[in-house]
Amino acid sequence: MHPLPFSHTWPYEVQGKDIYIEECPFCQQEHVLTNMKQKDVKRAKEQFKVRVNMPCCHTVMTIVEADDDYFWADQPLRG
Repeated sequence: MHPLPFSHTWPYEVQGKDIYIEECPFCQQEHVLTNMKQKDVKRAKEQFKVRVNMPCCHTVMTIVEADDDYFWADQPLRG
């Protein structure tokens, strides 16, 4: 698989057992608590697709991989 471009990335944070996105890439809502669990992040790091329904705007982000700082989505998230 060829590497995904940086435009497909979005930063995330882990606080305790919660997974936050500082700003939603779709509606720009700030400090969004996702419905993700730690096992979902682990699966994304193992390159399993994980779907996240953003609670702020109900848009679905499909994460195809993750590292310790960024989610890598199947679509561009930045301009």
